[in-house]
Amino acid sequence: MTAARPSRADHYSYSVYADPAMAEAFDALRFSGPIGRLVAETQERVIASFLAPVAGQTVLDVGTGTARAAIALAARGARVTGVDASDEMLAVARRRAQEAGVAVEFATGDAHRLPFPDRSFDTVVCLRVLMHTPDWRQSLAELCRVAKHHVVFDYPALVSAAALQSVSRRLAASVGARVESYRVFSERAVHKALQANGFRVADAHRQFTLPIAFHKRFNSAAMTARVEGVLARAGLTRLVGSPVTVVAERCAS
Repeated sequence: MTAARPSRADHYSYSVYADPAMAEAFDALRFSGPIGRLVAETQERVIASFLAPVAGQTVLDVGTGTARAAIALAARGARVTGVDASDEMLAVARRRAQEAGVAVEFATGDAHRLPFPDRSFDTVVCLRVLMHTPDWRQSLAELCRVAKHHVVFDYPALVSAAALQSVSRRLAASVGARVESYRVFSERAVHKALQANGFRVADAHRQFTLPIAFHKRFNSAAMTARVEGVLARAGLTRLVGSPVTVVAERCAS
């Protein structure tokens, strides 16, 4: 997923996705193959369970990218609007929604300054954005501002194998390598930022104990299910699982 366009046009989280070739290849790069499909399908099921019943809800998908989440929610009966900073990604999103036979409204939008009034949507969804966006706290504040009831987002956990990859990518980026560096989050920081905006975590799902790159190397959904099942039963996924998908609810005023 892509974030909102920052004042620094050269920030990788925007310039990378302004490339039409990247927009066309995005789904194949992120969600193809047995493990890519497992990641996407599991998250879709988790979000649907978080928000049940989905039908009839108004949903804003921020950083919609090629509309993976927007299409899945619209197919379940939600009235979905998808916003993204990249017109190139939105072109692919519109085509994919049409091919899927679902109605989704799309618009160019900035995750740091969403063009909607307060509490415009029942639920706001934001996937694979906060880990990349230049100012994640401002972006999260915007998600909370325009949500009536729930905000759903994901992040790589500080206490996880993902943290090691994050460090290596940030080091590579610091010496000029063209890589997508990303941040990891502590549970405390996430809870604190939500509390500052009148929300609290209602539920969370941790997907993998081992790195996704490890599973993609073997590329077997069956093996991944067996290995991760053992680790989950041992209690490790609850402690160090990543990515974390969170549903937060607005606190009673």
